[in-house]
Amino acid sequence: MRADVENFLSIDRVVHEPARLVILTVLAEAEEVEFRFLERVSGLTKGNLSSHLAKLEGAGYLVVKKFFRGKLPATSLKITRAGRRALKKYRQQLYRALRGKRNPRSVQMAN
Repeated sequence: MRADVENFLSIDRVVHEPARLVILTVLAEAEEVEFRFLERVSGLTKGNLSSHLAKLEGAGYLVVKKFFRGKLPATSLKITRAGRRALKKYRQQLYRALRGKRNPRSVQMAN
């Protein structure tokens, strides 16, 4: 029982928030994604999406690239290695917590 609680409490809260989990999951399946695509897929408003992207960027989980397509501004997003590791670790921890398995402290997460 205590191991279950520890697994839940050790989950990365940056990743755990549902909107950010969706963002990372979408980005993990693509090389690069444009803001407008992510806005449509996630159903988030521009402001809400921007706020979550800033949090993920601050954690080092994604890179935001702003550029112009002709005269129009555009934004693309790419998950970082740290973001991929965080998403993988989150999934493993959640799975363990739900299954009631303890995470051995001596085991390193694979890249």
